Amino acid sequence: MKIKSLHINHNILLAPMAGITDLSCRLLMRPFGIGLAFTEMVSANGLVLGGDATKCLLASEPEDRPLGIQLFGENPATLAEACRQVEAQGDLIDLNIGCPVKKVVRSGAGSALMQTPQRVAKILAAMRRATDLPLTVKIRAGWDQTSINFLEIAHIAEQEGVDAITLHPRTRIQGFSGTADWSLIGELKRRATIPIIGSGDIFDAEDAQRMSKETSCDAVMIGRGCYGNPWLAKNILALQNGKSAVEPSIEERRKVALHHIAIFLRYNSERKTVLDMRKHLCWYAKGLNGAAQFRARINQACSIIEMRTLIQHFFEHAAMATAEDS
Repeated sequence: MKIKSLHINHNILLAPMAGITDLSCRLLMRPFGIGLAFTEMVSANGLVLGGDATKCLLASEPEDRPLGIQLFGENPATLAEACRQVEAQGDLIDLNIGCPVKKVVRSGAGSALMQTPQRVAKILAAMRRATDLPLTVKIRAGWDQTSINFLEIAHIAEQEGVDAITLHPRTRIQGFSGTADWSLIGELKRRATIPIIGSGDIFDAEDAQRMSKETSCDAVMIGRGCYGNPWLAKNILALQNGKSAVEPSIEERRKVALHHIAIFLRYNSERKTVLDMRKHLCWYAKGLNGAAQFRARINQACSIIEMRTLIQHFFEHAAMATAEDS
């Protein structure tokens, strides 16, 4: 796949997800077949005002490429300045026009911009003037069912020089409830002249294969489906190459969970690692025997040593229980 001048080896993209796709998550996911990964959503206002917490979201490594930097905001001049500040730190810049979170929407950013097409045009024109990097947008179907305007927003994006569009075919009011309407991705693909990336409800490799077939999208973007499941990207690639998807063994889950902790600890304090890794470890345990008890214990863990001990015991017992059942 190619987005402007950027060549992407695999057409599997890792979605920008606040609190999830930090540097450690991206480094963990890339070897499984991610062609392009995005930072967490970065506030243009925070960048321009010099917030250290915001700048930390841009942390990266040479092996963390190609990297898309996703910005959010509502002011054209501020977003343009943010582009200038980050363009040396990534390979692509993305504008978020899809986030449904109330705090973001109240500021006029994220999916609130679906209601203001003229402002979208001004923002994208300013960003396009500010950077020569590939520029993309992530949009939703519309604000609600009475205002499905993704085609209008997409047309504006093309007119202002955007190089690719990601569509999550739910409205802002839906949030992540209900079902993503993939037919909208197909409609956009038929009308657009730039690459279209499909997003929404890809929880296994077969979902990605169906989306590609039904919509003819140029790439798929995986999000919630990869929680505790980096093998999702690997299995999508397997199906693309005529092979079968393979579920990870319990031992593989254990090794990757421990590896994730090690990567996270490389860039963060022990306290932050313990707190932030709890959710990831719960996801790695999902569906295994004793997962409920493990979640209760891991969410009370206070040290890395305690976490590693709990992981070792849980996955050993889960493997024994699975062997007995078979």
